[in-house]
Amino acid sequence: MFISSAFAQTAPAAAGGDAQTSLMSMLPLLLMFVVLYFVMIRPQMKKAKEHKAMVDALAKGDEVVIGGGMLGRITKVGDSYVAVEVAPDTEVQVQRMSVVQVLPKGTIKVL
Repeated sequence: MFISSAFAQTAPAAAGGDAQTSLMSMLPLLLMFVVLYFVMIRPQMKKAKEHKAMVDALAKGDEVVIGGGMLGRITKVGDSYVAVEVAPDTEVQVQRMSVVQVLPKGTIKVL
């Protein structure tokens, strides 16, 4: 009764300016996604592809580093597991994907 109603007033929008304004407001968001793709997603996919190729190429006699940091020589290769000799007469069976790195031949001197 004593309080008058207030209404927000906006300037009338131009006929073609509405689409351009919405595009310009979405431009920073699109740029963030493009930068995120090239900085984070693409290198991660490339590294995963290289790791899969390395795991698929494992063969008997390769010297490898497995996930826990152990060094060993592959003695048996299966579909999803490999047997790694970590010490004389000591073999450990691990999943193929747990192999982190293939070392150059002759790196491990103890075995």
